[in-house]
Amino acid sequence: MSGQTWSSDLVAALPRRVLVAGGAGFIGSAFVRLLLANPGAPQVIVLDKLTYAGNLANLEPVAAHPGYRFVQGDICDRALVDRLGADVDCIVNFAAETHVDRSILDPDAFIRTDVYGTFALLESARLHQHQRFLQVSTDEVYGDVEAPLRSLESDPPRPRSPYSASKVGAEMQCLAYHATYGVPILITRGSNTYGPYQYPEKIVPLFVTQALDGLSMPVYGDGGAVRDYLYVEDHALGIASVLAWGVPGEAYNLGQGGEPINGLEVAHSVLRLTGRSRELIRHVADRPGHDRRYALDSTKARSLGWAPTMDFTRGMEQTVSWYSANRSWWEPIKSGEFLEFYRRNYRPLAGTATSI
Repeated sequence: MSGQTWSSDLVAALPRRVLVAGGAGFIGSAFVRLLLANPGAPQVIVLDKLTYAGNLANLEPVAAHPGYRFVQGDICDRALVDRLGADVDCIVNFAAETHVDRSILDPDAFIRTDVYGTFALLESARLHQHQRFLQVSTDEVYGDVEAPLRSLESDPPRPRSPYSASKVGAEMQCLAYHATYGVPILITRGSNTYGPYQYPEKIVPLFVTQALDGLSMPVYGDGGAVRDYLYVEDHALGIASVLAWGVPGEAYNLGQGGEPINGLEVAHSVLRLTGRSRELIRHVADRPGHDRRYALDSTKARSLGWAPTMDFTRGMEQTVSWYSANRSWWEPIKSGEFLEFYRRNYRPLAGTATSI
């Protein structure tokens, strides 16, 4: 990883005691690792249920940090959330079911975690009069965006999957708690994020790990769906910047800001970096209701002083290098629960192991 450091002004502006819900997941763990790498960092409690995508190995680099504490539990457990909320000044909520494909297969889990779980956290923030409550959301709440438009925070939500609908539901609760109870909420809407420690169901780590093993890479449809890819450390820095300096009651887009990149371009980047043949690309039936294009206008977040530092080329080089050097992290994952999901999701062309 690049080992990005944060300014002393940013660290000093953060609340001093932070509950990070979902902090053992991909983006949440990056936020915790980077936060605690800074002198004078706040005390951090991580609450995570450790479902399939939550992994304590993601937090191993900070396990011995004196300002870190881990609690295994569910954000839907209101008694637990209330106890933890009494010990902090702020909640940052990464906890969510996040993958669109999984929401299509099992929407019920998304409503429970993303909607009810957010409510439980908001109640704790209200009762204990927290300084901040930051809800980590997604650009998918905007739905498909026609070129050359870019989504603005003032655009109405148009969710098109159970996942994005559950995230809109969480956002609406946050805004209601701000208007009704004065809870100082903040919302970040991040674009497609990639980098080290990402569970290999998402496009970048799926393609990278498949290519490293010489296995097929499943490309939805014609591979033309485009996304605004943001390196995970840049996303974490954006969240910290909004937490420190954002205006309560406001949402902030966090996107790379360059030209959106399509699925085939991601595949070709992976093949180039791993030295694999284009023959690994396999086109599969498109995802139901697949949004064709996401693109964000992040001017509002940039006004806080935040800006991405990693372009897609360098970010992919860092990512492929990390997965190449950390097989012990991802190889055990690509069996069991992951394999069952993979076979269900890509059933038309699924074969043995994780090949299609």
